[in-house]
Amino acid sequence: MAHLWKLASVLALALATVAEAKTRDGRVHANIARRPSVPAVPAPEGGPVVSRNGTQLPPYNTTYYFDQLIDHTNPSLGTFKQRYWHTYEFYEKGGPIVLNTPGEANAAPYTGYLTNRTIDGQLAQELNGAAIVLEHRYYGLSNPFPDLSVKSLKYHTIQQAIDDLEYFAKNVVLPQPDGDSVKPGQAPWILIGGSYAGALTSFTMVNKPNLFQAAYSSSGVVESIVDYWGYFQPILEYMPKNCSSDVQAVIAHIDSVFTSGNTKEINAIKELFNMTALTHLDDVAGALRNNLWDWQSLSPSSGGGLFFEFCDALEVKDGVSAGPRGWGLQHALQAWGSYWTNTYYETLCGDEDVVTCLGTYDPTQDVWTDESIDNAGRSWEWIVCNEVGFFQEGAPKGHPTIVTRLVQPEYDERQCTYFFPEAFKSLGHLPVPNVDATNKAYNGWFVKENHLFFANGHRDPWREATLAADGTHFQSTPGQPLTISDGFHCSDLITANGNVDSTVKAVQQQALKTIKGWIEEWKPSKQ
Repeated sequence: MAHLWKLASVLALALATVAEAKTRDGRVHANIARRPSVPAVPAPEGGPVVSRNGTQLPPYNTTYYFDQLIDHTNPSLGTFKQRYWHTYEFYEKGGPIVLNTPGEANAAPYTGYLTNRTIDGQLAQELNGAAIVLEHRYYGLSNPFPDLSVKSLKYHTIQQAIDDLEYFAKNVVLPQPDGDSVKPGQAPWILIGGSYAGALTSFTMVNKPNLFQAAYSSSGVVESIVDYWGYFQPILEYMPKNCSSDVQAVIAHIDSVFTSGNTKEINAIKELFNMTALTHLDDVAGALRNNLWDWQSLSPSSGGGLFFEFCDALEVKDGVSAGPRGWGLQHALQAWGSYWTNTYYETLCGDEDVVTCLGTYDPTQDVWTDESIDNAGRSWEWIVCNEVGFFQEGAPKGHPTIVTRLVQPEYDERQCTYFFPEAFKSLGHLPVPNVDATNKAYNGWFVKENHLFFANGHRDPWREATLAADGTHFQSTPGQPLTISDGFHCSDLITANGNVDSTVKAVQQQALKTIKGWIEEWKPSKQ
């Protein structure tokens, strides 16, 4: 048996690397916006996994398969194999089942969410529970069909994903001694998700009342927004002031030149950033968003990363850091160009030429036409283009901006037509994501559910789509707590972040206490 577990794990990890993203942060193209992804947490290596009674358990990365319905509105279409990972390391009879979906990603790198390296494992350990990581339909190797064509993606919707969670919980036989008798009603279930999966957690509590005894939404992007310029607002607020001042100055200058019609000045900027081969100026200016997107990779326990390397390149001159106003346009423009061409471009694009890496106007490029499975970028874009939007653009005029205003929703909507021409070519206009329908169906910002815990971070670039958005003033209640740390994106999901940031630790401790109380209220019922 141990040999089979090991073989399954090796095969799963090997297959998970078949369709790799083109950028280090998981995107299929460097001029496509970042996904609201949950940080991956690998499981610890070495040593056996042992239950509380001393039983040696399968390794954390053992892959299991569940027969999930292709279409919950028409079960006659059959099923597909949905992958999941499970451990009952901390489980004692009567304990809860902690279910996590990492959302829009291959779930194989997320087995750390079975362990106490994460809030999931902390809850399982504290409450004597079992833990599960469930791969989202149309991501990784959990696909109803052998490709990601428009025809295949017909059943890739938020509602089908919510229905998956219900059908899984009510029908799975978990690989543990009492695995056939821990369904909702027989045992309390806890649903956990971060970012998009955090929104999915909230949506599920709205759509499937009383299914889960408790839920935890970290950085849940509950409000779908087409023109999501607010992505860059927390970055603007919390990045070093000198860097912010100079970035704003450079972007304002580039936008001014690119809209001036002055060919000589336009070409000078393109040459400075080694983008002369790009014919569309929105591609050139939009590419510089990458340095700001790097903020999403920060966490309290991660150090400065590429984002602060970028700011240092602009703000440290001869060993001296600029004051809060920065060094000014002339130095910042040249420094940004030098850093981009000499250091950053290779990190971002590798050995790809600039048109392949950053150009978005050739609909025959592989990025638009690749329909192979395990292509998270394509699967996510289907949801983006149809249901949630989240196009990350420059701020409206009159509001400070750290990215170009030349990129507007039409830029991304055009990309939707390249990804999915069969779905949108008959419209006669660019497709606009139906965010109103999504917000109406699942209540968006205005969710009011019992036993739903929200955790957010002041420095999260996705903050403006969460219940912590500026100007919303939502109140925390005993049934729906709203907590905010000084963390970044989904920082509270990871135990290590609480070890170095007391505000994150406070959120984690409040969640453990609150959810423990909710679990104690649970009583068996018929589901």
